[in-house]
Amino acid sequence: MPHRARQLTLSRRRLLHGGLLGLGLLGAAPGLLFSPTALASDAWQRLDAAQQVIGDATPESSGLSLDLPHVSEDGSAVALTVGVEASLDEGDYVERIYLFASGNPNPEIAVFHLTPLAGKPEVSTRVRLNETQEVVAVARSAEGKVWATAREVRITVSGCLMRGDDVPESLSNPRVSVPDSFSAGQPGEIRTLITHPMETGLREGDDGETLPRHIIERFTVSVDGDTAFEAELHQSVSANPYLRFHLAPQASAEAAFEWHDDTGDSARETRELNVS
Repeated sequence: MPHRARQLTLSRRRLLHGGLLGLGLLGAAPGLLFSPTALASDAWQRLDAAQQVIGDATPESSGLSLDLPHVSEDGSAVALTVGVEASLDEGDYVERIYLFASGNPNPEIAVFHLTPLAGKPEVSTRVRLNETQEVVAVARSAEGKVWATAREVRITVSGCLMRGDDVPESLSNPRVSVPDSFSAGQPGEIRTLITHPMETGLREGDDGETLPRHIIERFTVSVDGDTAFEAELHQSVSANPYLRFHLAPQASAEAAFEWHDDTGDSARETRELNVS
């Protein structure tokens, strides 16, 4: 190697070595270096909204997964999946999962309420992110176990001020997909989508005036009248809200899916859940 080139290589190594020492990362497991999860670790400690739901608990850092792209060019619809993989004591179940966006004007994204009828504590949706930031997830079990995790997401174009899809009529065209059949007590994947602008209340209209907030605030699923899954949605959920979750019916039943927005309007769909 030419002398000049070797000097530059050694300088880069010294710079990297010094930087890692300064960050306290030298000697860390290679998989942790520059990992989005590692960079965003403990983000929940810096977010008041997350601290309020954690309270005095000491959350576990493993067992809660949060899957997002590390880089998203379109901040108006970032795909996200959150799920609890930790083992639970018999009779315990994941009761709530909270999502927060640390860099959005309003950090709350959604709260998912689950029951044993939900079967599997995993939810997918699409979210708006205003800028590069950390997305935080917190989960609680019925018996009080708490988990927290975070992921850093780099955003190229802000999603909070972008126009949503042109929506001819809010709460129109609800779509629900359920499995053709279920095994008793085993989770089956449910997917829902509905047309709605999810206007954030932050964007200006053509006349320069701020458009009023107009969002779906609540989505519920009941099985033969018993609540199985519920979602509280905030401005950070993308237009035309998409939700993927699970149901685990013990016997054939009717499931009712209901969306409620902040004007008092609602939409309802039903599907038969066939247990073979």
